[in-house]
Amino acid sequence: MGLLTELRDSISRVTERLFSASEPKRIGIYGPPNAGKTTLANRIARDWTGDAVGPESHIPHETRRARRKENVTIERNGRTVTIDVVDTPGVTTKVDYNEFLEHDMEKDDAIRRSREATEGVAEAMHWLREDVDGVIYVLDSSTDPFTQVNTMLIGIIESQELPVLILANKVDLEDSNIQRISNAFPQHETIPLSALEGDNMDEVYDKIAEYFG
Repeated sequence: MGLLTELRDSISRVTERLFSASEPKRIGIYGPPNAGKTTLANRIARDWTGDAVGPESHIPHETRRARRKENVTIERNGRTVTIDVVDTPGVTTKVDYNEFLEHDMEKDDAIRRSREATEGVAEAMHWLREDVDGVIYVLDSSTDPFTQVNTMLIGIIESQELPVLILANKVDLEDSNIQRISNAFPQHETIPLSALEGDNMDEVYDKIAEYFG
């Protein structure tokens, strides 16, 4: 009887591993506001499913709730990986409603939006600590990456032992400086791209399949 129980338990464990391995991996797209996270999420989703994830905007904190595109299957160089793309709100230490006033919003709308953005930061942190299997970290290569938020988030990702792919976005801009990002986080490989223009997306997909497959 003990042998049968042990055999049944062994089969159950193998079955659980097989089913868990077949489930899509939840890959969170993280980074500061206006780094191009939603543009990248939409680029990935459109290229492999034909659908977008959410609206894009030059106004900060356009994404104030995590949005998820499920079952995105990427095939690259003999590798196939199926992921759920989770587009998260931009993480920052402070959300000031005056930012939105600069974009011609009414004060009440600006205050509401700043409150929603603050709640979005908390949601993004919850996803990072509880609900993602890997991270695509998007940085604007035309701005200084060495900030408290970026250092904190990369540290949390490393402490969670999550695979992380760092992308230097917006290489189409004149002020782009990829080396600055590489210098800020030398422990990780940095991949340049323009999510807006679609530049270097082939390498991005190669790396997604390699890192998360």
